[in-house]
Amino acid sequence: MTDHPRRVTRALLSVSDKTGLIEFATALAGHGIDLVSTGGTAKAIAAAGLKVSDVSDLTGFPEMMDGRVKTLHPKVHGGLLAIRDNKEHTEAMKTHGIAPIDLLVVNLYPFEATVDKGAGYEDCIENIDIGGPAMIRAAAKNHDDVAVVVEASDYQAVLDELAANKGATTLTLRRRLAAKAYARTAAYDAAISNWFAVQLKNDAPDYRAFGGRLIQSLRYGENPHQTAAFYATPDKRPGVATARQLQGRELSYNNINDTDAAYECIGEFEANRTAACVIVKHANPCGVAEGADLVSAYRKALACDSTSAYGGIVALNRTLDAEAARAIIEIFTEVIIAPDATEEAIAIIAGRRNLRLLLAGALPDPRSVGLTAKTVAGGMLVQSRDNAVVEDMALKVATKRAPSDAELRDLKFAFRVAKHVKSNTIIYAKDLATVGIGAGQMSRVDSARIAARKALDAAAEMKLAEPLTKGSVVASDAFFPFADGMLACIEAGATAVIQPGGSMRDEEVIKAADDHGIAMVFTGVRHFRH
Repeated sequence: MTDHPRRVTRALLSVSDKTGLIEFATALAGHGIDLVSTGGTAKAIAAAGLKVSDVSDLTGFPEMMDGRVKTLHPKVHGGLLAIRDNKEHTEAMKTHGIAPIDLLVVNLYPFEATVDKGAGYEDCIENIDIGGPAMIRAAAKNHDDVAVVVEASDYQAVLDELAANKGATTLTLRRRLAAKAYARTAAYDAAISNWFAVQLKNDAPDYRAFGGRLIQSLRYGENPHQTAAFYATPDKRPGVATARQLQGRELSYNNINDTDAAYECIGEFEANRTAACVIVKHANPCGVAEGADLVSAYRKALACDSTSAYGGIVALNRTLDAEAARAIIEIFTEVIIAPDATEEAIAIIAGRRNLRLLLAGALPDPRSVGLTAKTVAGGMLVQSRDNAVVEDMALKVATKRAPSDAELRDLKFAFRVAKHVKSNTIIYAKDLATVGIGAGQMSRVDSARIAARKALDAAAEMKLAEPLTKGSVVASDAFFPFADGMLACIEAGATAVIQPGGSMRDEEVIKAADDHGIAMVFTGVRHFRH
């Protein structure tokens, strides 16, 4: 690739976000570049004392239809698309009085921001840009001759090239800007199409696209031989993508994935009702608890599996305070994420230089709608978020014995947690804390036994006479296909069970529960998580 420079003689600027506009336009004018602009952009440039031509002077047509039609004209698109070294193109320009446009500066109408603030249908429609994407695509296609800028962060790169190349841009820069331009219009159109799907209540549109903006390039993916990057989507759900990192090393791919799992789980626990803590390791909770305050919740969560908690992620549902901060730094922790933190807590965490502290500003709403996506070979699976919440479920007592108030409280707690643990899932809980977690096994019986084994290990570490599964309740994310899984839970000491129900052998499972005096509740809702 030769880096042949192209001198910029005329620039067309049309921006909705005017950040840095006047400084950039002033610098362009300093290079002797003619400025052409539209509407509010032209007014802003003129108000700064710069000479600027309105695009209507270029086209010979006024803006019309409330500004919907202003740049869709051959004198604009011809100036962008004409190949400068093509004799036929240059002759056409002369014949029709088309002047070249060597630099296009456009950022699009704020459609995503308009949707994000909850605007009405018509307002969203009016913020769909038409002329902007058309010009961007034209300039990007003709990047051999034209530079296209779609955001203010690239202004300085253009100015640096103009200064270094006597008012010209290089092909290297123009290609990079063209690639970014197409990515921007693709993400913009993806946001519009997904918004339309929501408006039309169409869960399976014929085409589905997702777009995002780079948050950071990552050192590697799940493993060092994999490349990775982190992107923000138009979904402003509070979490790791929107959080402010106060300190610590750069987040890794696995840090981000685990932190998301932790914060999604903690979102199940309303801050105005209880203090809660979730500890995650390898995308699975290894300890979850409610408490009178954060430090109590943390210590209860840690007691579930302190071995796995080493090097884990801690998520909190309230402002991190000093007492909780001191407790958390007693063992090695990778990330703490919370809605906020006190200045004292921030100072305490600062003593652990590599510990990342993220403040998300708010908790995610477990009931909110949205989409999740997963790639498969040659395709993509898209589904609605699992926004079922146990408080909204019509619980049905399936056994002769109904759960006590204390058991029901713990059953609901356990089912909240089960929603966020990989299937097959078994959760033992007692006094609003997990006391055994079995995750991701091929057999539900194995999950029940692994969780019980972890409870035995925790009891030995804490020098307890018996594991905390004695007198606990148990939650299963899906139905028990046979009674054996539930019997393994009863053997571990569970006195009450919550599960979706719906197995062909429900009667067999119910009879086994009744035979052992166990209370069992059906939710009618499954929480598979693969």
